[in-house]
Amino acid sequence: MRIGIDLGGTKIEVIALDNEGGELFRKRVPTPRHDYQQTLNAITGLVLDAEAATGKKGSVGLGIPGTISPFTGKVKNANSTWLNGQPLDKDLEAMLERPVRIANDANCLAVSEATDGAGAGGKVVFAVIIGTGCGSGIAINGRVHAGGNGIAGEFGHNPLPWIDEEEWNYQKVTPCYCGKQGCIETYVSGTGFANSYKFNTGIERKGAEIMALVAEGDAAAIKAIEDYERRLAKALAHAVNLMDPDVIVLGGGMSNVERIYDNIPRLMKEYAFGGECETPVRKALHGDSSGVRGAAWLWQRDDL
Repeated sequence: MRIGIDLGGTKIEVIALDNEGGELFRKRVPTPRHDYQQTLNAITGLVLDAEAATGKKGSVGLGIPGTISPFTGKVKNANSTWLNGQPLDKDLEAMLERPVRIANDANCLAVSEATDGAGAGGKVVFAVIIGTGCGSGIAINGRVHAGGNGIAGEFGHNPLPWIDEEEWNYQKVTPCYCGKQGCIETYVSGTGFANSYKFNTGIERKGAEIMALVAEGDAAAIKAIEDYERRLAKALAHAVNLMDPDVIVLGGGMSNVERIYDNIPRLMKEYAFGGECETPVRKALHGDSSGVRGAAWLWQRDDL
């Protein structure tokens, strides 16, 4: 049995999978924000709950909104800031008395979708979360490719390529939380979509509200989604130029906007080197469950 944990900013979810990926158990609890020890306790409790409910002991994988530094062995880059600087894997291993594998949540999305999702059969799967933020990760042969610095695939904090005048003006007043300006995340996240609409209209609306206006034919809303699609296409073409993945999989709230799957592949051709780009862009098959399933699949069949 594989146990996966998805550690988010507001909730912690556990899933237990059998050897074929069938779900045996699932539960979620609120995240004890800003309390590292209570977070450890919550994760440990969920693992024990899964084992008590199934009568089986499992391997443990954990997805986090950050990564383990290969140099210090401690968490870095987590927007759940109370995790940063902590030896999370070692502390959990001591409490659970077994090895624990930890990966960035976007890498877990990539592993999940490469294993039995929208990227199944692809050797190189690039997965992008376009939700509140923009995380991304790479799976090669169904396994996380984290890189020597632990940040492979994190294109959300590269600058948006080939920017126009409007994008230049937008980035000057829309700094990224990482401290830089012009990051892809500030344009192609759901937050970026809403911020761009406000930049042009002066009106604050949620993404779903803007998409409702698109359906009504509202000109400002249509401009916002067309701008968004072109920016996402530029960002993804940039990734294609770098790694040329077999499949691109999208997760997060903006991945539910169905029109992007018609428009993004066409627009990517304008920016991919040579003008050729047939890379499929697909919606995550497992949706919101991809992260927790991917955490479980950090232990592959030949690992157990």
